[in-house]
Amino acid sequence: MSSDGPALLMVDDRPSSFTRYAAHTLPDDLVLLRFAEFRQDLSEDHLHRTAHLPAFWVREGVPLAEEAARYQAWAAGLPVRPTRFCNPSEPRQAVAQRFAALVGLPHLTERQVAWVRDKTEMKYRFRELGLKTAEFTRVRGAQEVEWFAEEHGWPLVLKPVDSFACVDTYRLTGPADLAGIDLGARDWMVEQFLGGTEWEVCTVIHRGEVLDAWPSAMPCRPLDIVDGAMNANISVGTDEAPPVDLRAMLQRIVTGMDIDHGYAHMEFFLVDGEVYAGEIGVRLAGCEIPANHGHAYGFDVFGATLDVYRGLRPDLHYRERRCAGDLLLPLPGSGTVHRITPEEELLRVPGVVDAVLKVGVGDSVSARRASHNASGYVHVVGASIGEVETRMREVLDTFTIELAPVTSVSPATGPGQATGRGPDR
Repeated sequence: MSSDGPALLMVDDRPSSFTRYAAHTLPDDLVLLRFAEFRQDLSEDHLHRTAHLPAFWVREGVPLAEEAARYQAWAAGLPVRPTRFCNPSEPRQAVAQRFAALVGLPHLTERQVAWVRDKTEMKYRFRELGLKTAEFTRVRGAQEVEWFAEEHGWPLVLKPVDSFACVDTYRLTGPADLAGIDLGARDWMVEQFLGGTEWEVCTVIHRGEVLDAWPSAMPCRPLDIVDGAMNANISVGTDEAPPVDLRAMLQRIVTGMDIDHGYAHMEFFLVDGEVYAGEIGVRLAGCEIPANHGHAYGFDVFGATLDVYRGLRPDLHYRERRCAGDLLLPLPGSGTVHRITPEEELLRVPGVVDAVLKVGVGDSVSARRASHNASGYVHVVGASIGEVETRMREVLDTFTIELAPVTSVSPATGPGQATGRGPDR
């Protein structure tokens, strides 16, 4: 990462590896943007670790334009005023980009936010750009879901148009699976369930150019993960990458959505040799996927990301070519942690290069049905996808977490969090 460059205003709505990296490497050129409404998602430990950085809190219930004006007056007193903006948060995409627009920082337009947040608008845009997608439509009730199934068949996928991490996303095998789902509570869509192989790919963008493409294999699909399958992604820096010009595909989307800079990640499917675009996010990928790329290619992926958000072209100098993955450690339910395998023991498993526990003995935890639900993670490296997956399963054989029932969870503890700690998703 370049040590010289403009100051950055960055959304901070949850602890993450990227935020910790930025706080450490840009102590004089980073300002945090926080939302009081989501204060409960920021652990005391995270607030302590970032206490050296200036932070502007957007007050709850106050018009955003008023808060933007207050920020302008507040920022005028900073040693270095931010001239660049980064939002790594999916759920805060719309409000964050609008705030950046109000204070005169580089941002996504409302139209661009719709393309990357509303999954129906996204897929319409994919098709306009010549990409194939699963068949899809918005739905407002069970009858519309069944009409779609009559034309396209079961199974199908039901999801909110603005969901992420598979929250409230379901694979439906028939009308009975709709029981208990409130289709009037949110804006929903359905789409065909695609077979084939699901992949993920990331990139960084500088001045509208896709600088490279880093594919990830998924040992298990996200919809299987939320139902208990192994939760992992494997960055593929070897010749096992899918036989697709991923950089060209991403460039078509980036150009078609007029994205100037940033980190983007995308899911796609290979079905009988044909590529089907899934979804794209213009922000860091979830879980520990970006760090996987750093381990697989041997470069500073977070530094490269900070560079593009600061308007700088990163030096993508790779020192490795291997496979590296993140395995999210199970969080099987809610309660108080009674026992958990220590990090030191996990690091003794062959191929494990990093191990982080987000919870410890005595912590109260609350699990949820989401692809980022975890008690911690490990990074595993190997010469092939298969070797990494085998080593991951050895980690799962080694790892144990035991929970004791708890009568109540602290209000400051959000879903998937532990008291005194914070999630990295």
